[in-house]
Amino acid sequence: MSGVEGYLARIANSLERLSPKPGSDPDLAGSDAFVWRGDARRLDPVTNVNRVDIELLVGIDRARDTLLANTDNFARGYHANNALLWGARGMGKSSLVKAVHGVLAREFPGLKLVEIHRDDLPTIGPLLRHLHDMTSQRIILFCDDLSFSHDDSHYKTLKAVLDGGVEGRPANVIFYATSNRRHLMPRDMIENERSTAINPSEAVDEKVSLSDRFGLWLGFHPCSQSDYLEMVRRYCTEYGVAFDDDSLLSQAIEWQQTRGARSGRVAWQFFVDLAGKQGVSA
Repeated sequence: MSGVEGYLARIANSLERLSPKPGSDPDLAGSDAFVWRGDARRLDPVTNVNRVDIELLVGIDRARDTLLANTDNFARGYHANNALLWGARGMGKSSLVKAVHGVLAREFPGLKLVEIHRDDLPTIGPLLRHLHDMTSQRIILFCDDLSFSHDDSHYKTLKAVLDGGVEGRPANVIFYATSNRRHLMPRDMIENERSTAINPSEAVDEKVSLSDRFGLWLGFHPCSQSDYLEMVRRYCTEYGVAFDDDSLLSQAIEWQQTRGARSGRVAWQFFVDLAGKQGVSA
């Protein structure tokens, strides 16, 4: 071997040692939910999924019924749409995805939930190759709090996976995402593209076309005071926290006024404070 060939061989060996080792095929039968570790190219099982009962989700009945029906179709092997859950903070977008999976996984043991973090989107290709041949499993690929900044090109990778690539997504995989933004991009970014581009409509279309890949757009909006109070009541009943209705409601209203917002998250935070004061174990 010549000096140049030996030098190239050493470079190749060094690159091979530095590159991530391919993950082993995951045992999807061992758990209902997994988290994708993009740096290690592996799926880690989640033994205790952080979710609430679907009956505790108040004020989102239409979104609940629509997502439940879509996921039921998918679990049965029928056609189903990718779904984008967007809107107000703390109104149960990610909780709904996990709750719907929890309900249907009891009837369909092959229905799995796989979470991928936004920063791991560049490795979504290897993940899909992991899942492609597991045809006996139906997999909800879930990305929470999905959004993109001005200089972020990850959305192009996701566009190809959802709809536009030659391979696309496997038939046994569906993609659910939550976001505070309907088009996944900052409003000022879209407006800037419209005002500065040579062809404004084309520039904007490029940025917002990712959200078009989702067949379902489920909007979440700030809850009413009656819904907020009903959330508090249901949490107390579910977890065995005693309460006097008049006192509870006045305290809950005062709590939300100090927070300057009403949402399922604020209702839960009030409940946690109340349960702690009563010495209720977590």
